[in-house]
Amino acid sequence: MMRQTGFAVLALGAVVSAGSLMAQTARQDLKDAGHDTVKATKNTGHAIAKGTETGYDKTKEGTVKAAHATEHGTKVAAHKTKEGTVKAADATAHGTKVAAHKTKTGTEKMVDKVDGK
Repeated sequence: MMRQTGFAVLALGAVVSAGSLMAQTARQDLKDAGHDTVKATKNTGHAIAKGTETGYDKTKEGTVKAAHATEHGTKVAAHKTKEGTVKAADATAHGTKVAAHKTKTGTEKMVDKVDGK
């Protein structure tokens, strides 16, 4: 009987120790999960900050490129407009001279017809 009692005490001690060990492991697992969550949150925050900074830099770079392209395009358009305006003014001046000359000639012919020449 003594042997059975010793075995029962030993078995009961093992069960109590295992329960205590399981509780210890569960607490430690919970603590580790908390630490892992904090670490993951920090890593995510750093990744978001880096992505935001990269996005800002790329947007700034694209804006500068667009501004330069717009400036160049505006200069080219202004130059072409100036050239076109000069050509149009020259053509208008030439057309006006031709029209004035033809009007003068036509008027002189009409005067000659009226005068009977």
